[in-house]
Amino acid sequence: MSSRRHFLRGLLAGSAVTIGLPWLESLSGSLPRAHASGPSGFPTRFGLFYWGNGVLPSKWVPPDTGEDYTLSEQLEGLARHRQKLTVLSGYSAKVPNTRPHISGAAGVLSAAPMLEESDDWTFPTPSIDQVVAQSIGGETLYRSIQTGASNVSGLSFNGPFSRNPPENDPYMLYERLFGATFVEPGGEGIVDPRLGLRRSALDAVMEDIQSLSGRLSSADRVRLEQHTEGLREIERRLARLEEDPPNLEACVRATAPNADFSDVGGRPQIAARNEAMCGMLAMAIACDQTRVFSHYLTDPVDNVLFPDARTGHHELTHDEPGEQPQVNAITKYCVDQFATLLDKLDAIEEGDGTVLDHCSILCCSEHSSGQTHSIDDLPIVLAGGGDGYFKMGTHHRSFSQESVTKVLIGVQRSVGMNVSSFGTDDAFSEDEVTEVVA
Repeated sequence: MSSRRHFLRGLLAGSAVTIGLPWLESLSGSLPRAHASGPSGFPTRFGLFYWGNGVLPSKWVPPDTGEDYTLSEQLEGLARHRQKLTVLSGYSAKVPNTRPHISGAAGVLSAAPMLEESDDWTFPTPSIDQVVAQSIGGETLYRSIQTGASNVSGLSFNGPFSRNPPENDPYMLYERLFGATFVEPGGEGIVDPRLGLRRSALDAVMEDIQSLSGRLSSADRVRLEQHTEGLREIERRLARLEEDPPNLEACVRATAPNADFSDVGGRPQIAARNEAMCGMLAMAIACDQTRVFSHYLTDPVDNVLFPDARTGHHELTHDEPGEQPQVNAITKYCVDQFATLLDKLDAIEEGDGTVLDHCSILCCSEHSSGQTHSIDDLPIVLAGGGDGYFKMGTHHRSFSQESVTKVLIGVQRSVGMNVSSFGTDDAFSEDEVTEVVA
C-alpha cells in the first residue's frame, strides 16, 4: 500500500502555499500509523544534566545534613563547586514503577506516570525542560536546546510521542549555534527578504487549519497543535535572526571543536564530547541564544561501555557482585562530567557573578539503585541557585519520602514561573522544598 500524506494549501502574495500535516488517524482511514530575569538583572536559566542507571545510594547520600555536611564518595568530584550546590536526598517519584527505568524517568522529569502503547512508551505530559521552555524560552533564538555526550535519544518531550531529539555531534552543534547565522554581540542582525515570506506561510493556511481542527478527533487535534506549534517555533526563530543580537559583554563566538569524537574500540568518548558540548552550551547561554537546555550523558537502560569497564553500564548494575566497584567508578565519572558543565558556566563572568549564578541546574538520574530499580531516595543535585532563589552549600534530606515533584515546582518558581501545583495522579503536589528556598 502506498502511503499518503495530507497537505494544507493557501495563497500568499498570489502564490500557492503548501504545508504538510502530520499523520492523523481521522483522515487516514485504514492506513497504518507510522512508527513512530532574576534580581541581578540577567535572565534566569534552567538546565538539566542527566545520566541513566542510577547510583549506589550508600556511596551517594552524604552522611550528614546542613551546611557543614560531608561530601559523599560519589559527590567528591563536585567539591570545587560545593558553595554553589544543594544536595537533596530522600525524595521519591510518586508513580507506579511498572517499567524499570522508564517509570522513574517519567516521574522525576514529568511528575506523571509514563504512558505505554503496544511496545512503545512516552511521557504523557511535557518534560520539565519543555514546561520551563514554554514559559521563558520565547525570547531567545532557540526556545530550548537538547544535547548528548553519547549516542542518546534523550528525555525531552513536548507531549505524548513528541520527543525533541538531542544533538550528539559537537561539530553539528557548533554549526547550529556559532556557524553562519551567529552574529557577534552588537553586530547587525541578518536581514533576508525571503524570511518575511517564510514567516507568513502558516498564516496563509490558518483558516484551513481551523476548519480542519473541527473535524478531527481529540488525539488528532493534539497532534495538529503540536505540528503547527513546531512551525510557529521556526517562524519565531527566523524573526529573531532579523533582530539585532543583545550586546552581552560575556558573549563571544565559541571555539570550534577540533578533535575526532568517534568511538574508540566500541567506547564513546564521553568526556571529550561532554567538554565540547558543555563549552558551547555555556556560551550559547551567555549569548542569550537560549535560556533552557537539557544535556544527556546516557539514556535510561543504556549499556554504554565506559572507560575501563569490562562490560556495559546497565549490565554491570545488575551483574557486578559485591560492592560494585566498576559501577561506583562509572557514577563518579558521570559526576565528573557534571562538574565540567559547572566549570564552563562558572568560568563566564556575568555582572557581579557568573553565568552559573544565574542558572538553576537540575542533575538527576531515574533510579537510586540501578540494581533494584528503586525510585525512592533519588539522586538530586541543584546547582547555581537560580539567581539567589535557592540556598546553596547545603544537604537537605527528606525523612518521609516526599515527592520529587516538590523539586520540580521549586525549579519552575526559581525562573519566575508562577505555579501553584504540578504533576498528575499520586505525583501531584502543591508544595516546593521550602527548606532550600533562600
